[in-house]
Amino acid sequence: MARTRGINARRRRRLNVFRTVVLVLLGVFFLTPLFAMFEFTTRGDTPSSPRSLAAWGEIASAPNLISSIVTSLGLAVITSVAMIVLLVPTMIWVRLRLPRLFRVIEFLCLLPLTIPAIVLVVGLAPVYLWVTYFFGDSALTLSFAYVILVLPYTFRALDAGMSAIDVRTMSEAARSLGAGWTTVMFRIIPPNMRAALLNASLLSVALVLGEFTLANLLNFLNLQVEINQLGQANAPVSIAVALGSLLFAFALLVSLSFVDRPRGSSAPPDEGLIAPLAPVENATWGQQA
Repeated sequence: MARTRGINARRRRRLNVFRTVVLVLLGVFFLTPLFAMFEFTTRGDTPSSPRSLAAWGEIASAPNLISSIVTSLGLAVITSVAMIVLLVPTMIWVRLRLPRLFRVIEFLCLLPLTIPAIVLVVGLAPVYLWVTYFFGDSALTLSFAYVILVLPYTFRALDAGMSAIDVRTMSEAARSLGAGWTTVMFRIIPPNMRAALLNASLLSVALVLGEFTLANLLNFLNLQVEINQLGQANAPVSIAVALGSLLFAFALLVSLSFVDRPRGSSAPPDEGLIAPLAPVENATWGQQA
């Protein structure tokens, strides 16, 4: 027994050392480019000039920067909401009522992953003539194209979340308590796959905040296009804005990842199933009364 405990202790120490080495290597790999970007923004005009934070002070005076940041954040919100509203009910309905169409939906959702962005622009340019005619020339109309771009990534995240729960049993239980299909698709299934919804939203936000090709070729101004234009006029300010956007996106994604963290004591395994069904049961009894 003592020998077994000693072997297990050595394995744990080796595993801890391996984890530490991997984390250090990953930290160096990701932080070195960020440090190089910060070092570049502090350089002077000549090699002998002292370092300063003048480039960071000029960010506030950069033209169109604030509006491009607001536009990118608005696109991220609109794209995430539209993706969830469009994809989640469709996947639930196909899984419950039309399982033979699952492969067709999967193919359609993964198709944008195989099409280059320049080809998408060629196909979307004529469509955006009508989009501009009906909805105006606002950059927020890019959300129509961004919903297509995020489909391959969000589909996998949502499909994994639905595969982790018994969708059919939950829907049958809700239907037996008097719930309609609308209630099943919006009040029963989605609350039990919060982690998958959050992961899909994180992927959408990350893709929208970093997208450049479609916005540039369709002549819309978002954050990445503004950074590119700043780079042509003032490289240090452009790199400072790029570094700031990276840190902001990282902080935003980290803060969103804490939304689904459990609060207080851990819930029992069946709590996710019982909580959505209780209002349906109460509503049914009320109708009977």
